[in-house]
Amino acid sequence: MISINEVLETNKMIERDLLDVRTITLGISLLDCADTDLHRLNENIYNKITRLGRDLVRTGDEIAGDFGIPIVNKRVSVTPVALVGAGACRCADDFVSVAKTLDRAAKAIGINFLGGYSALVNKGMTEADRLLIESIPRALSETDFVCSSVNVGSTKTGIDMDAVRLMGKVIKQTSELTADRDSIGCAKLVVFCNAPDDNPFMAGAFHGVTEGDAVINVGVSGPGVVKAALSKVRGESFEVLCETIKKTAFKVTRVGQLVAKEAASRLNVPFGIVDLSLAPTPAVGDSVAEILEEIGLERTGAPGTTAALAILNDQVKKGGVMASSYVGGLSGAFIPVSEDQSMIDAVEAGALSLEKLEAMTCVCSVGLDMIAIPGDTSAATISGIIADEAAIGMINQKTTAVRLIPVAGKNVGDKAVFGGLLGYAPIMAVNSFSCEAFVNRKGRIPAPIHSFKN
Repeated sequence: MISINEVLETNKMIERDLLDVRTITLGISLLDCADTDLHRLNENIYNKITRLGRDLVRTGDEIAGDFGIPIVNKRVSVTPVALVGAGACRCADDFVSVAKTLDRAAKAIGINFLGGYSALVNKGMTEADRLLIESIPRALSETDFVCSSVNVGSTKTGIDMDAVRLMGKVIKQTSELTADRDSIGCAKLVVFCNAPDDNPFMAGAFHGVTEGDAVINVGVSGPGVVKAALSKVRGESFEVLCETIKKTAFKVTRVGQLVAKEAASRLNVPFGIVDLSLAPTPAVGDSVAEILEEIGLERTGAPGTTAALAILNDQVKKGGVMASSYVGGLSGAFIPVSEDQSMIDAVEAGALSLEKLEAMTCVCSVGLDMIAIPGDTSAATISGIIADEAAIGMINQKTTAVRLIPVAGKNVGDKAVFGGLLGYAPIMAVNSFSCEAFVNRKGRIPAPIHSFKN
């Protein structure tokens, strides 16, 4: 039973510390939409999304009004489209038509984003996978709400370097096709290793094939709440620090559990998971970097940053799993550059480099997220960065991802402006030495020895 004190405390977190439910994401299986006829496939997809998702936005708004909890986004994730379209899509243009159908369905039900224009190629590519991946630049440049992800590796299977090499080229092409908007198409594209099936956060969300026909997953975000709590224990021991983060994460997760179960009940869809990820926004006070600085760093990027982030991520998970039996997705701390004002400040101050961010990804929730790099960065270099990040995920048995934005026509010292929750980003320097001979080797990097657990 939730006490009146908990209610009052939650109200303070919402009003003062920017606590919000970042997203209610409705996962929809499209497996039963598959068809050998492209027209029927598109029709089936549109009809199912609009039928199951027609009340999502209204329900989210009603819950926000009834409980006084801000719900920022209402989203849909679908089965990886490479699987669904395999029977009907004979060329990249066919897959682009599916992307446009997804976009049309998203607009019809009024959601913010739709994820799942995806392929799972961690061990190899089918012809449908390859065609979908080749269609991504056009799909993202010719739609407004569709998000794409490609899983190129896992601890169990290793890393498909053919897919990694292809994704470097795809990211470059996406950048060029959206050059007039600071290459924003790349902000809707994530390359994963160990992608989770139940992640509600964009741009990487998709509805995993192990999921049911439909499910509600909720993502809660409260960097400001954690920072406010830590400001009260400044200078205390690591034990007090960890207990404070853990207790705060517990309280935030309780809010997510309440919203998730209520949404599932009203939509008559099973409740999946609560993802407690500290996802920042450009708003002052809603920053993961500020939490790290509250822990004791002059600037994010200073020595000790990776250790501080490891503490934060671990204690968030420990607090969350005590608050809900169904914590899932990513559940930890995101470290995007463009979406976190203090992270931007750290880059501009020279405290934070791409290499330091890579070190931090060993212990964060995802990986290199929303990082703007020079537009003339080669496809091979981008593939090398993807390979590095996938290797971290593969060896450490964790989710890692890359969302790089090579901003066409811009270089170090310039800024890319995306607007809204995506904010803006300073262009970060990239190591200029070539890795082309490495990424051009064919085949896959084998799974690590500790993957053999059968």
